[in-house]
Amino acid sequence: MRTVIVYESMYGNTHAVATAIADGMRGGPEVTVVQVAEATSDLVAAADLLVVGGPTHAHGMSSSYSRADAIETAGKDEDLHLDDAAYGPGLRGWFDELAEGQQRRCAAFDTRFDGPVVLTGRASRGIERRLHRHGYESVVAPESFLVDKGNHLVDGELDRAMAWGSELAQALVET
Repeated sequence: MRTVIVYESMYGNTHAVATAIADGMRGGPEVTVVQVAEATSDLVAAADLLVVGGPTHAHGMSSSYSRADAIETAGKDEDLHLDDAAYGPGLRGWFDELAEGQQRRCAAFDTRFDGPVVLTGRASRGIERRLHRHGYESVVAPESFLVDKGNHLVDGELDRAMAWGSELAQALVET
């Protein structure tokens, strides 16, 4: 079994969560973690499970405008550091090129501000919808991992991501 985890990350939070999810899956399927720019069609086609995550911007998935705004914000806030993936493509464009999943399995996650979903939104629902439109089937409900007002992961979120990775590995075995 092979799992590919594709992430979009601006400040490194979604990248860290993707890595923690992979750590939680260790001992199970083979896991590869890649930023969107490295998620080639061949790599994705070889996956039995495709896990996709990104940051929540303006209540949903990022756009070219919100990504540019995040880069500008990092330039003004010395406490924020851009992830290597910040300058690459986002998930929206990547989905335009994604091949049909042919009922292969998937899961979606996001990072979002710590607060009620009605106020913060969540990118994982849009990610899941796009995966379904491409013929993928979810093995678990989408998950959100929380960041604080300073755009840093809330304490315990990486542990939750590892636990969710373990849940994904188990779901993969059971389906």
